Amino acid sequence: MNYLRKAWKRNAVGYFFLTPWLIGLIGLSLIPMVTSLYFSFTNYDMFTSPKWIGLENYQNMLEDTKYLASVKVTLTYVLLSVPLQLLFALGVALVLNRGLRGLRFYRAAYYIPSLFGGSVAVALLWRQLFGGDGLINRVLEYFGIEGANWISSPDTALYTLVILAVWQFGAPMLIFLAGLKQVPMELYEAAKIDGASKVKQFFRITFPFLTPIILFNLIMQLIHAFQAFTPAYIVSGGKGGPLDSTLFYTLYLYQKAFSLFQMGYASAMAWVLLVAIALITAIIFATSKKWVFYQE
Repeated sequence: MNYLRKAWKRNAVGYFFLTPWLIGLIGLSLIPMVTSLYFSFTNYDMFTSPKWIGLENYQNMLEDTKYLASVKVTLTYVLLSVPLQLLFALGVALVLNRGLRGLRFYRAAYYIPSLFGGSVAVALLWRQLFGGDGLINRVLEYFGIEGANWISSPDTALYTLVILAVWQFGAPMLIFLAGLKQVPMELYEAAKIDGASKVKQFFRITFPFLTPIILFNLIMQLIHAFQAFTPAYIVSGGKGGPLDSTLFYTLYLYQKAFSLFQMGYASAMAWVLLVAIALITAIIFATSKKWVFYQE
């Protein structure tokens, strides 16, 4: 007991400064999470008291065609946008790592889309660019190519959002660039003496050293892609159209919660998404032992 009292006195100042963070953690994270977990087992419309229904919300998901469509759309978006974004970011980082003049300018210019790419303004701009009379079609028309209404077509609407996600490659690019600076130059010099080509140098030296960075960027961008909401909401007008082709998981969750006031169902969707992201992250970490190499 005396030990605890002394420890409290010794760390009282630290606990005092931690108080705002603890209030935020408990009040804005833990309590809402526990509450939403409870709501996921209830029928709750925000206007009447929650009614306990057990696993009914989770069972209804398997029969909800729009829910299954949102899962398909989200998985397609993730599987396309994340690899393309990382490949593009790595490619640009390799170019910038060659010691170009004005490197600071290029780093800032490429990072700006990551700052504003998820904003409403950029989503509105994207909607105008890929509209029927947008800039993309005007450029194609200049070359004698007939464009399409990319946003209004169910065959192409999702791919415009994929392009928007790939355009926001600045953050992973900077992380890749920092990783490239850590690769020992003497390894490249030894490889040149041995007659190794640029391709062999990349796969035998650069790539192994970058695998921890790739792991980090992969997990971060996967989580971000699964949680994507604003572009689909703005581009589709909040409906996920046309024909549910841009009905992201988070967008359908928003519709259930704040348009249809099915808060219990939306809470269940949120927890399924949380568990899915956790499982995918765990699988990536488990398999990383076979392809991630650390310097020691």
